Formats: sequence, C-alpha cells, structure tokens
Amino acid sequence: MAIMLNYVAELQGLYGPFTMAERVVQKIWLREDFIHDRATLTDGRAVQIRSVGAWNLLGGPDFHGARLVIAGQEITGDIEVHFYQVDWRAHQHAADPAYARVVLHVVLFPPSEGEVPARHADGRVLPTLVLLPLLHRDLEEYASDDALEMITARDQWERFAELATEPIEQRRAIIHDHAQRRWRQKVYFAQRRIAQLGWTEAAHHTALEILGYQKNRAAFLAVATHYPFPRWVTGIDPYEIFSSGELSWRQQGIRPANHPLTRLRQYQRWVAHEPAWPERLGRLLSNNAKLGEGSSPWRARQLLGLKDQRTQLAREILGSAVGGCRLDNLVCDGFLPLLAAREGGDDLFNRWFYWYLGDFPVGLRQALPKLALTGPHGQSLCQGYAQGLLGWVLQRDACASR
Repeated sequence: MAIMLNYVAELQGLYGPFTMAERVVQKIWLREDFIHDRATLTDGRAVQIRSVGAWNLLGGPDFHGARLVIAGQEITGDIEVHFYQVDWRAHQHAADPAYARVVLHVVLFPPSEGEVPARHADGRVLPTLVLLPLLHRDLEEYASDDALEMITARDQWERFAELATEPIEQRRAIIHDHAQRRWRQKVYFAQRRIAQLGWTEAAHHTALEILGYQKNRAAFLAVATHYPFPRWVTGIDPYEIFSSGELSWRQQGIRPANHPLTRLRQYQRWVAHEPAWPERLGRLLSNNAKLGEGSSPWRARQLLGLKDQRTQLAREILGSAVGGCRLDNLVCDGFLPLLAAREGGDDLFNRWFYWYLGDFPVGLRQALPKLALTGPHGQSLCQGYAQGLLGWVLQRDACASR
C-alpha cells in the first residue's frame, strides 16, 4: 500500500492563494513537463536527464534508478523531490540510509541567498536542480490539473455539497466570478507566451500543447520548440519526429485516437490545409454579441452564433483534421485566450464562457446538473460553468489547508 506523504504548500496566485501538493511537483518531474535544454544545477553545472527514474509511492526517495549526465559524467541513482532545498534537512533525510543513493535533489523554488546546501551524511553536497524557471506553465495550472485528476479518480459530490446549500442565484454568481478569474489567468499566461515567442509561434506552441493531452504535453511542447511553425509550412514528416528518439513519449493507457503520432499527423494536415491559420483565427472568433443578464447557455449560443463558428472553424481553419472535444479544448484553452491577450480586454469572455465544454472529468460533468447550473441531464454543458466550478474547488481546498 502506498504510504507517500502528501505535503502541501499554500502559494500566492494571480488572484489569491491556492494550494499545491508535493505530488504535483513529483508529477512534473515524472512527466518531464519542463524545459530540458536550460536545466542547470544551483552550482552552475549543466545536467542532462536521460531517465527520470521509476516513481516510488512507498517509503524512501521519490524516484529510483534515474540516469543523469552531470558535467559530462553519467550518473545513476535516486531522486528526491521537495518544494524547498531546506526540506532535505527538515525531513532529516541525510541521517536515513534509504536516501544514501540520492544523486539529485529536485526542488520547486530556488534557495535563498546564502542558504546552506543540502548534504549527505558524509558531508558531500547534494546536487540540486530548481524547476520553477524551467516550467512551461504557471503553478496554478499544474495545481488545476492535479485537482482535475483527483476529481476524475472518484466520486467527488461531497466536495460540491457545500456549494449546493447556497441559493441558486448566489450559486451562479459565485461560479461566474470564479470563471472570470480562470479566464483572466489563461489570458495572462497567453500574454506572457506571445511576449516571449511572438504571435505565430505562440499559436503554434499552444496548438501542439493541447494536442498532446496531459500525458504528452511536455513532449509536444518540445516538438514545437525544435520544429518551429515555418518547418511545418514547408513540409515535415511526423513519423520522423516521432521515431527520432529525441523525445520521451508516454503511450501507456492512451487510446489509439490520442496516440502522439496520430495527433502529429492531424496537425500536419491542419497546417497543410491552412498555412496561415494563426492569422485567420481572429476573423472567425472576434465577433461578440451583447448578452442579457441570466442568458441560458442555449440562448447565448444562439446569439453568439457559436454552432456556426464551431463548424466554420473545424472546416476552414483545421481542415476537419481535429474535431469533437479536442476542438473545443483548442478553442477554450488556446485560441480564445490568445486572441484576448493580443487584442486586450474581456470582449471574448462570453464566447469562452458559453462555448461547448470539451474534455472534462466525469465528476465535474455530473456535479453541474446537480447544482442546477445546467439542465437536469447535463444539457447545455459549457466551458464557463465547469471552469468556475473548478476554480471554486481550488479556492475551497486552499481555505481548508490553512
């Protein structure tokens, strides 16, 4: 039986505090969801990660049998993951023989100036890698992913029952407020990505990231970096990318439709159909009709013309290469926040809020009709209510951890 301790930290986010469990940092390491090319130890030495090791859910170090290259020397051993460098001493790992084979200390936050390094029992300094500067996304998004996984894992209605005691209008107002916060977080991150990469490459990175799903997001972001958008426009072989051996693909438990090679080929067809797709997005998604107070999702979609836009987007921009829930995730997690970041303001919020739900855990889908946020059988499920409910869960967890 797993006895992994679930240490939790309360962090300050863009719109208030949120909690993050140490297992989230372990998952970031496990999935290699960070930029490898810039990995440098706190002492300045370069480190290459050949294998992150096997995740250990029992006692002892968090990962066994990792393979690294530090300053040109190949090393095999265990990995210990913490929030802070001082946690090594606080947990008294140096005195525990189980941690004698740890060759790398992976921490989320950089040590403070002048902080004493972590050491083994014999006095050897433990090499330390700081993840925060290497992350692809904000910490809140990693915490959100973990919350979604936990909701997926089991029936979580007890987590939402507290919200159900609020009057229905108050309940909707609460969820709407949390949805706005989630929206602004996504727009803020899109602004940072555009500032770093420019519009076209930001759109390219975002599209591939979403096509990679959670398990292969890091690998798909590496593809976007190593194979910039112009390479795809001039022609590229997805099989060569997949079989090159440069990337770490996660294929276990993935349905055939979500296989990374399948998704790479979809993107190839998409770009071949419309090589100027980043610039065409705004012309399809920028129209924003005014909505009255309390519009139902069905009525809002009529006024905004979302059904026709969804069809037009799938045909004209994506060449029918991507459809269904993955198309809706592309729109809500990528296209609309990017456009709002480029154009400024919240003019696209209503379009995002009432857009079709896309991929979301069953637990959240089941909770929405129980909370009377959708029809009795989940009719008119929309992005905003689901994102708002997720935001409420994150805030509730943050308050519970204090």
